[in-house]
Amino acid sequence: MTIDKAEYVVSDPKATGPDAVARAFENQVAYCRSSNAAITATVCQALRDLIDTERGGAVMRRVRRWAGPALADALPLRLAGGLHALHLSGEEPRLAPIYEGLGPNNAAELIADAIERHEPYLMPWLDGPPQTNEAGRSAGYAAAFLWLVDQGLPGEFDLLEIGSSAGINLMMRRYRYDLCGVAVGPKSSRIHLTPEWRGDPPPDRDFDIIAAEGCDVAPVDLTDEKQALRLKAFIWPEFTERFARMDAAIAAANTFPPEVARMRAADFLRDRLARPQQEGTTRVLMHSVVWQYIPQEEREGIVEMMEQSGQEASKDKPLAWISLEANRDTHRHELTVRYWPGGQAWQKLATAHPHGSWIEWEG
Repeated sequence: MTIDKAEYVVSDPKATGPDAVARAFENQVAYCRSSNAAITATVCQALRDLIDTERGGAVMRRVRRWAGPALADALPLRLAGGLHALHLSGEEPRLAPIYEGLGPNNAAELIADAIERHEPYLMPWLDGPPQTNEAGRSAGYAAAFLWLVDQGLPGEFDLLEIGSSAGINLMMRRYRYDLCGVAVGPKSSRIHLTPEWRGDPPPDRDFDIIAAEGCDVAPVDLTDEKQALRLKAFIWPEFTERFARMDAAIAAANTFPPEVARMRAADFLRDRLARPQQEGTTRVLMHSVVWQYIPQEEREGIVEMMEQSGQEASKDKPLAWISLEANRDTHRHELTVRYWPGGQAWQKLATAHPHGSWIEWEG
């Protein structure tokens, strides 16, 4: 089935079975096309075409028989990431026409051949969800910090990030932001983030980050070339500026690596929330494009912990929660915030591009 327009064809992320697998790939094609990611759409369309054939060996047989919820598991992006890694490593030069954006008519055949030739390499890419770590998303965090300061919270932030991957957002103190003319961060930074801004500017305030720690069940070490390649493989090839930012983040990590613990989100949060908080600081839980990958029971535990800790928060030691996650009803990413005391209800600040290229401010 060829998807002729950017129209979402599946809405239930928990659906399972062969039809759900096919719909997940169709959904991914539509999402890529709506995000101006034609190359990744070509790859996912080719994989969708292969589902209806017997090509692709054991890898595609595993895809066709996927037992879990294919959409929630981000199944299309798992395999697309592996194929992109093959291309980036130079191990499969015959994929070059696809990744050069030539959109060959025989894309499905080229990809089927590649999958069959590199079965041992590609099979492990199906074992876990994609890991994306994008410095551009931190622009949303920065805008939320400005908003929180404008609400009267201390501008000295102690960051706790779950699903940190390589910890790129934990290094945001080293980045420079221009948010509709509101500039924060060091002018000398190699990473300058200027998202396309829609709507009124954020509050013209200032903030500092006094501490930043994160966790991930499978953290990525950017100083390891193989692990860095894996992270690059999940960057959609259309977005060349993201590769430049990734290279700059790798250089920053080699100079002073971020603190990322190998822990479950709930365990990490339980430990860090129990630690004393410095007076005059705002403790912040933040996460981006990770919530869907956390098991529901664990998510419920995180909500309970945050609400309990929020009851103990004070004006001099407030607690905030910043989320940049997909709204599964609208298929758009939303920047939302809660804080204690005084702002317990979720407040939507913006809709944002999932990689940070634009922010539509509502705050």
